[in-house]
Amino acid sequence: MAPVSARPRRSGRAVFIAVLSFLATHWRRRPALVAVVAGGMALATLTDVLTPILSGRLVDDVTRLPPGLLGAGQKRPPEALAALHDALRMLGGLAALGVCSVLGRRIGFIGITRLTVRIMSDIARSAFARVQRFSTDWHANTFAGSTVRRITRGMWAVDQLDDTLLLMLLPSVLVLAGTTVVLAFRWPMMGLILGLGSVGFAALSIGMTLFYVAPSARLANQWDTRVGAALADSVTCNAVVKAFGAEGREDARLDRVLRRWSSRTTRTWLRGTDSGNLQNFALTVLRLSLIAAVLWLWWRGRAGAGDVAYVLTMMFLVQGYLRDIGQQISTVQRSVNEMEEMVALYDQPLGVQDRPGAGAIRIGHGTIRFEHVRFRYEGPARPLYDDLDLLIPAGSRVGLVGPSGSGKTTLTKLLQRLYDVSGGRILIDGQDIAVVTQESLRAQIALVPQEPVLFHRSLAENIAYGRPSASLPEIREAARLANALDFIERLPGGFNTLVGERGVKLSGGERQRIAIARAFLADARVLILDEATSSLDSESEALVQEAMGRLMQDRTVIVIAHRLSTVVSLDRILVFEHGRVVEDGAHEALLEQPDGLYRRLYERQSLGLAAE
Repeated sequence: MAPVSARPRRSGRAVFIAVLSFLATHWRRRPALVAVVAGGMALATLTDVLTPILSGRLVDDVTRLPPGLLGAGQKRPPEALAALHDALRMLGGLAALGVCSVLGRRIGFIGITRLTVRIMSDIARSAFARVQRFSTDWHANTFAGSTVRRITRGMWAVDQLDDTLLLMLLPSVLVLAGTTVVLAFRWPMMGLILGLGSVGFAALSIGMTLFYVAPSARLANQWDTRVGAALADSVTCNAVVKAFGAEGREDARLDRVLRRWSSRTTRTWLRGTDSGNLQNFALTVLRLSLIAAVLWLWWRGRAGAGDVAYVLTMMFLVQGYLRDIGQQISTVQRSVNEMEEMVALYDQPLGVQDRPGAGAIRIGHGTIRFEHVRFRYEGPARPLYDDLDLLIPAGSRVGLVGPSGSGKTTLTKLLQRLYDVSGGRILIDGQDIAVVTQESLRAQIALVPQEPVLFHRSLAENIAYGRPSASLPEIREAARLANALDFIERLPGGFNTLVGERGVKLSGGERQRIAIARAFLADARVLILDEATSSLDSESEALVQEAMGRLMQDRTVIVIAHRLSTVVSLDRILVFEHGRVVEDGAHEALLEQPDGLYRRLYERQSLGLAAE
């Protein structure tokens, strides 16, 4: 099967826009919280704009009083008292601004906490739901560890991005805009210098970040994802690593990935340092320009001591905000890079999708019909199925045999609608499975795979996965029917025993019986068995075969057979070759065909000439 084709990567600018649009969509869902954050930070920012003005006026008041003028026993002239009263008002104003600053930031921080937590929860929920619904091919071609890393890294990038945009960049822009207006109102030339300098600095920061730092950061993030994938792959397959004494090889493999990651990450960080140095140089030029301008105004008699104090105070304030803007733009781009792969999940097509208005399927008998079905995997030009027509009556037990790649497993995948057919239709009890919900369809088809996969949860939860509402007595009965009750009760934790990742704490036979118990509890009319005994020892095989015999009663059963001995007692055997049913009949009838494919396969296995 051909791997799923990769979607073309966006340019850096397109990624930046896409990620910010994605975040803005979540902001629009909670406008009240966004307004609380913006309002609180605007209040705090206003205090920063007004503080230098009051400070400058306080300096003017102080310079109007010669030292010692208000000493003991001296007469207080009216202008002195007026200056004192104004200085005290400025002091009171500065105190009020301090309180408003604390209050505004308090409101903003509480708002951003609630906003960010809710957005992170929404994103984790929606990204997980989307990944769960991606096609079988997508999951087969994607590392689980890298997918988890994409989602978790993207979630935490939202936290950083929210803080940067709403708590840092927004106040910075407001301070710069407000200060420029105030300065231009008093001295248009100074306002022009600050306005042009601020815009130029922002443009420099954005340009350096987008076109110099971001490309290397994107590559570094790709290798960060590969590190997560490499770790998850080796840890998940640790049993295989131990079986071959390959710990050293896995160490070396990870080391190769880490060397590439280290190289890319170092280059990204060094480019960030280069960008920061250039921004600091630009800040120095702007600061010296403003100080030189106010000194020139002072020399010309158009600025007093208070004005000079105001400009100096304002300059230190603006310089801090501008320096922060440079860092914040870099932080925004870093967050965008970290969110990029998660946001890309939302552009990835789901593959199989429910039609609008699709209803639930209701399977009462289990009659299956393939009507002129045509199907082709992505990649090969030739379709696997071309006009496949097949009827499986309700309650019949049918085996699917044939060489690898002949189409027997594909038939069951199409029945579960893991893929959509390109022509014809598939009916169950007369209902087209393409027009019903996938969830309802798969919930009414029980599957016992060749290699059962269990959750790292309790045995009871694993058995009840087919029917979560089942009671403990129902779970016990399903385990009994599957010949699993004896070994479960011997475990110290019984049904509460955790089975390990993918069920590694259980033997193959035990996992298979848990999968059969799960199918018993699901109680579906249609049952698919994918050669459930092919890798078991004789004793386990006997127990599983006995349990499967019970499970197949009164159901429509499809058995994918790799060992032909498992299908000899079935009602009917379909022999596939190159996507066509070339033989159809019971075991004895097929053996009577001298040149038949089934007879040839059966004789080879009976003589031990073919691998099971």
